[in-house]
Amino acid sequence: MRAEDDTLPLVAAEGGARLSVRLTPRAARAGIDGIARDADGRPWLRVSVTAAPEAGKANAALVALLAKAWKVPKGAIQVTAGAIDRRKTLHISADAATVEDITARLMALPRR
Repeated sequence: MRAEDDTLPLVAAEGGARLSVRLTPRAARAGIDGIARDADGRPWLRVSVTAAPEAGKANAALVALLAKAWKVPKGAIQVTAGAIDRRKTLHISADAATVEDITARLMALPRR
């Protein structure tokens, strides 16, 4: 499975995949900005949302944006770590074919 590629922020997990995200709230525009590495060399998906980071609004906007972009139900994406941090871990409940489709979409994103 290509989801194990160490250049991607997506890792296979039980019942789907785990995704590392760096979220920028209150951005001028919402979108998936690409993949970047942190100082430790770990890859993160960079995502911007226009929502403010209060009362879970930015997290809800993140889930809605990814669900729409990847054509998965919003209920299939859950924030499992980092609910009040810019760096988040999401669990995507999906079958192997959907995880492969998300992997292909991530491979096409620009690297920073």
